[in-house]
Amino acid sequence: MSEKQPPQHAEGEPAGRAQQPTPAAEETAAIVSVDTAGGAMEPSAVPATAQSGQLPGGPDTLLRKIFTGSGMVSVLAVLLALIIGGLLIASTDKQVATTATYFFARPTDFLAAVWNAATRSYIALFQGSVFNPRGNGLAAQFAPFMETLTIATPLITAGLGVALAFRAGLFNIGAQGQIIVAGILAAWVGFALDLPMGLHLLLVLVAGIIGGAFWGGLVGVLKARTGAHEVILTIMFNYIALYFLRYLLNTPAFQRPGESNPISPILDPTAVYPQIFGSQYRLHLGFLLAIAATVLVWWLLNRSTVGFEFRAVGANPKAAQTAGINVSRSTILVMALAGGLAGMSGVAQVAGTEKVLTDGVAATYGFDAITVALLGRSSPWGTFAAGLLFGAFRAGAVQMQIQTGTPIDIVLVVQSLIVLFIAAPPLVRAIFGLNPRRRKPARPAKSREAATTGGAA
Repeated sequence: MSEKQPPQHAEGEPAGRAQQPTPAAEETAAIVSVDTAGGAMEPSAVPATAQSGQLPGGPDTLLRKIFTGSGMVSVLAVLLALIIGGLLIASTDKQVATTATYFFARPTDFLAAVWNAATRSYIALFQGSVFNPRGNGLAAQFAPFMETLTIATPLITAGLGVALAFRAGLFNIGAQGQIIVAGILAAWVGFALDLPMGLHLLLVLVAGIIGGAFWGGLVGVLKARTGAHEVILTIMFNYIALYFLRYLLNTPAFQRPGESNPISPILDPTAVYPQIFGSQYRLHLGFLLAIAATVLVWWLLNRSTVGFEFRAVGANPKAAQTAGINVSRSTILVMALAGGLAGMSGVAQVAGTEKVLTDGVAATYGFDAITVALLGRSSPWGTFAAGLLFGAFRAGAVQMQIQTGTPIDIVLVVQSLIVLFIAAPPLVRAIFGLNPRRRKPARPAKSREAATTGGAA
């Protein structure tokens, strides 16, 4: 009988390790990531190098992620809306209409007229919202920017309320009603109570936040207990708040004495937000509170257990409930917090800019907040930046109409186009050629022994 031959080993390899499987040179590890930008929680497989421990991909991969990410899509959506808005502005310009009659003879005149009409309007928009070099002195030159911050203040806080609900999988369409209820309570505390400075303003702020939180939390309770859809509830609550306000403004408790118009008494000076840079600007303390609210919402969503529960419920309520999260409690709490944030907008209106209560106290801030939250991708700082952008649109639209005669409604058209493109990211990526490349599926790694033997058993 012939002796059994010992198993063959690679040169320089100990015989004792021949029976153990050898790991491949390149292994992939599945890393579960949480997408905090959009509120979704999705697993994604990220290849990792076993030997070096570094993630593969070079500068090209990083740039591709930057230019195809959701943030870049938002920027390009705004740019595309401005381009189309510029074309609409040019279509109403008299010089463009004149040069269009001899377009085929001298097309450069037509193109130059289109460019001049669009840029002239947007320059006026910039001067009315950011910086006006024609102002008499530095204070007057920066006055448009201060006005932009003033107008953006209620947009930011209301947008944060909508964005917070979005992250929890809820559609808070009721910011308008929450602003109104907060304005009612804040204004009543402001003109009906006689309190010392500091305490009076604090109670005005607390009353407004409680009013908004109550109006939003009531929607959360109805949804959690009865299963009613929050969109229908919030829309109906908007009408209830509006007509309740109109009723109150015709009662002796809220109507200004000697006035037949539905307007409340003026708030006491102790109940009004102080102006940050003096009486020359309308910018008030509410803007600093909006910054603080942005920081608070960011911390809540990204650094707290409650925020994690909100995002988990927004990603998959059934999975969150299976994991032990009280979905009903999270629904009520997130709607109350969203209402409280929108309530800060109501306080900013009655105690910051208007100083009285009217039936137009909320204007269209509650509905514009939905657009702000969408543009900001429901992230706190994205919502803050979107609020500033829409504040600039509102502040500069009047100056644009005065200087160039461009209809002020063109700003509303631009805002609507932004919403349209934000709702269709594939369209924006296709227009700018930013569709991400499809990666080929990675082949399963083979062991070193299988590679050397050609896969034979």
